[in-house]
Amino acid sequence: MGIVLPLIFFFSCSLYDRKTSQVTKPPEEVANVFIKETEVAPQQDIYTNEFVAEGIKEEAPMEMEGANFDIPIVINDRVQYFITFFQTVVRDRFAQWLKRSGRYIPIMRDVLRKYGLPEDLVYLAMIESGFNPTARSYRQAVGPWQFIEGTARKYGLRVDWWVDERRDPIKSTIAAARYLKDLYDQFQCWYLAAASYNAGEGAVSRAMRRYQVEDYWQLIEYPGLKQETKEYVPKMIAAALIAKNPEKYGFKDIEYDPPLEWDEVVLPPGTSLEAVAMCAKTSLEEIKNLNPHLLRQSTPPDTSYPVRIPKGREAIFWECFLALPLPKKQLMFVKAKSNHLRKYKVQKGDTLFKISKRFGVSLQELKVVNRIKDPSKLKIGQELLIPEKERYEVKTVSKGRTNKKVVHVVREGETLWRIAKSYGVSVEDLKRWNKLEGKTIRPHERLLIYTD
Repeated sequence: MGIVLPLIFFFSCSLYDRKTSQVTKPPEEVANVFIKETEVAPQQDIYTNEFVAEGIKEEAPMEMEGANFDIPIVINDRVQYFITFFQTVVRDRFAQWLKRSGRYIPIMRDVLRKYGLPEDLVYLAMIESGFNPTARSYRQAVGPWQFIEGTARKYGLRVDWWVDERRDPIKSTIAAARYLKDLYDQFQCWYLAAASYNAGEGAVSRAMRRYQVEDYWQLIEYPGLKQETKEYVPKMIAAALIAKNPEKYGFKDIEYDPPLEWDEVVLPPGTSLEAVAMCAKTSLEEIKNLNPHLLRQSTPPDTSYPVRIPKGREAIFWECFLALPLPKKQLMFVKAKSNHLRKYKVQKGDTLFKISKRFGVSLQELKVVNRIKDPSKLKIGQELLIPEKERYEVKTVSKGRTNKKVVHVVREGETLWRIAKSYGVSVEDLKRWNKLEGKTIRPHERLLIYTD
């Protein structure tokens, strides 16, 4: 299936004899570098471009032949612009992406293959995040595949205060594979599916209906899509071309990170990651690197949860872990207070989604608490109940005496001084525990507080 789908594309949605629109001219130094390279290696026959001093001008897009790719590859002025851009303007950053790819591409390819998808779709993750599990965009998209929260939940990822599975390189790849498969089923075209992954299927569908166009390269000639989306597929193709043959494009002596390997152990609720590190004979930092989706110092308190440990350590881990006394292996989570409800009046321009983001609660919570069936019928002045998140006390054992760690959720109007006074600690301690440089805090922010 992974081979059949790209072949379907060639006959269903690509018109290779169409000219693409002229792209924004590259910086002068980029154009000059590319022209110079072309003069040095004119024998390369995969391009049919004519070059002018002002930049790159394409005669006709060309299909890349050969068995090295399982996604459609077209070389045109847009693709060549980003090849040159990666070679020059962001060269160091792209080299870092290549280095990091050694760690994540093998496992991501495995997932894509299991879902019957082209394995070279992995280069979407490269242009999305540079294979950085902790990447976060200004739109609050997170992880190697840059999921926004709503789409992440739709495709089965857990996103809450304890866990953000958008940062899990395996689980997020499974979600991305499912999403991409749905997009391909809808558009029957990998370029349109990729564009929809960036802009949303609604935006691409509307543009196609408006301009009566089904070919990606034709569609991006019109103003219906954002510039970011118009550049998305050319970036993916450029990244794939360089990543599959880095030396050809001037990226030599890349020291690739070793492939990610691990053993997995399923642990009880609230298991301390320090205990995991101790029993796996490794550092806490390494456990966090293997589990970037675990946001706290423990597994979530509501369910057993799988944790990755270094490869080959499972036997010694269980020998140590099962012998630990309970206080050493688990953090005991207790709600310090019950959930409270606050009242909020709907303002002009509010939507239920915006309100949920403002107060840090889920859309579903708001709907359930307020018995809302149709969020579109929200009215100005309507009074809503907003659940305040619970606060947890975390009891741990350290050096023979019991300490208490409290997670405090900042309320409207609170200051560091006021919070510190209520817990009997100093402002400087609060800042140190939470790595705060100034005294600014925001409502719904969570602060760690250690009390005797």
